[in-house]
Amino acid sequence: MKSGKKLSYFFLIVVVLILPVFIKSEYYLHILILCAINIILASSLRAIATVGQVSLGHAGFMGIGAYTSAILSMKYGLSTYEALFAGGLAAMVLAALIAYPVMRVRTVYFSMLTMFLGQVVTLVITEWRGMTGGTSGLLNIPHLGTIPVLGRFSIGFSTRLPNLYFVLILMIVILLFLYGIDRSYIGKTFKAIAQDDSLAASAGINVARYRALVFCIGCFFAGLAGSFYAHYMGVITPDSFDLFISIYLLIYTVVGGSKKFAGAVVGPLVLTLIPEVSRVLKEYQPFVFVAVLYGVVFFLPGGLAYLLERMSIRIGAILQRGIKANA
Repeated sequence: MKSGKKLSYFFLIVVVLILPVFIKSEYYLHILILCAINIILASSLRAIATVGQVSLGHAGFMGIGAYTSAILSMKYGLSTYEALFAGGLAAMVLAALIAYPVMRVRTVYFSMLTMFLGQVVTLVITEWRGMTGGTSGLLNIPHLGTIPVLGRFSIGFSTRLPNLYFVLILMIVILLFLYGIDRSYIGKTFKAIAQDDSLAASAGINVARYRALVFCIGCFFAGLAGSFYAHYMGVITPDSFDLFISIYLLIYTVVGGSKKFAGAVVGPLVLTLIPEVSRVLKEYQPFVFVAVLYGVVFFLPGGLAYLLERMSIRIGAILQRGIKANA
């Protein structure tokens, strides 16, 4: 990564961490928390897509993380942070158990299998009433535990702002991890598999192993996002992790631009903000998503990330001309 890019990314991270302090509305803080959760989910889904596979059951792994974390903290006495990690781990373990058989199928067959798996997860959650509460869900899930700071005071998570900072830090760490993979040899291998898995296999790449690896990574982060969602909301139901949520996550990545890493950030950010900020559009959220998706597919095939890239290039060129003119 060039030094200029590093500096710009550092500046962006600083802005993201400072901005919430100036937001006084609890409602807007809540929206930003939802944006961060959706960015984690979309970026983990995009990671799976880098090997050419499209998952339609990603929300199911989010649900596994949410219910695992909630049940362990409520019924088995684990601390919320232990339960949070266990939720992500549970999603990854399930992904590992099914990864090899599922990852051997391609494209639409993989999408169908993951969609079926997501529906099975929702069905199990609904029917296992004694443990999950069935359709009524789980109530009074504990918030994240307080964090002592220097032994003088502690940070609690009963209000929105600490939750926002927690999920922002979690989001930044996950994005940096996935970005590092995306730019590494492993990331290049993922892309080679996506372009032509037969050619990659003939070059000695274990296609099934790499697909299983990225599938487990993506599902682990989806489980973490679900775990945080459970402790933040305090209540979860099976409807929170149904097929529509998986479809929304796929739309986020397509609208943002699946071939650009920034697309998994821009897509969920825009599509979460539009219906939430405008209460009128919230009621018609599915139609808004479809309209935006059609607009991007027909007029901006590369996604919103490409549009931002073009704009930044033009702005940079204008600034350079201005500097030369004043020199």
